[in-house]
Amino acid sequence: MAAQKWVLFDVGGVLEAVDDDAWQDEWWRRWSGRAGIEDVGLDSLIVTAELPPIDLVSGRAEEFWQRLGDAMGLSGDDRAAMRADFWDAYCGEGNDGLIEYARGLAGRAGRAILSNSADGAREEEERRFGFSAVFDPICYSHEQGVNKPDPRAYLLALERMGAEPGEVFFVDDREESIAGAASVGVRGILHRGNAETIAAVEAFLRAE
Repeated sequence: MAAQKWVLFDVGGVLEAVDDDAWQDEWWRRWSGRAGIEDVGLDSLIVTAELPPIDLVSGRAEEFWQRLGDAMGLSGDDRAAMRADFWDAYCGEGNDGLIEYARGLAGRAGRAILSNSADGAREEEERRFGFSAVFDPICYSHEQGVNKPDPRAYLLALERMGAEPGEVFFVDDREESIAGAASVGVRGILHRGNAETIAAVEAFLRAE
C-alpha cells in the first residue's frame, strides 16, 4: 500500500490573503503615529522594551502586550484596540478558494499547516477560519520554538505528520521558506495564485 501523501500549507499570504511584507509596517505606522512616537521603529522598541519573542514562545503574550503598551504610553482602551487591530491586520481575509480546495483533499492527502506565527495565532485563526476542521497537525513557530526557514521547523512538522520528506508537498509565499523545505528534501511551490498552486499540488498527488 502506498504511503499517504501530504500537502503542507503556510498561512499568511497563502491560506490568508494578506501581504506579509506590508501589513506589519502599516499597522505599526498607525499605532506609533497615534502614540506620537513616529520616529521609533518597532524593532527598536522591541529591544528597548525587552519584549518577549512571541514568535518563538508561548504563554507570554499578555506580558508582551503589557510591556508594549507601557512603552508606547497607551491608555487601556487604546491598548485593547491596538491588539485587536494587530490581529485583524495579521489575519487579513481567508483565501476561501484555497481553504476549500484543501478541505476537498480529504481522503486523497493529509493536510497540515507550518506557519511562522505569534502567540495567539492559533486562537485567532481558529475563530476566524476554523482551520482545525481541515488541517492536522497545525505547526506554529511560537509553539515549536523555531521559525522557517530553519530546517528544524520542517523536521518537527514531518515528525508530527509521521511523514517522510518525499511524501510532502509544501506551499509557501516566500522563496527562503521553499528553500528551507528543499534543504530537508521536501518539494514545494512558491505560491503566487490559487490556480498555479492547485495545479502543482494535483501534479504531485498524481505522481507515482
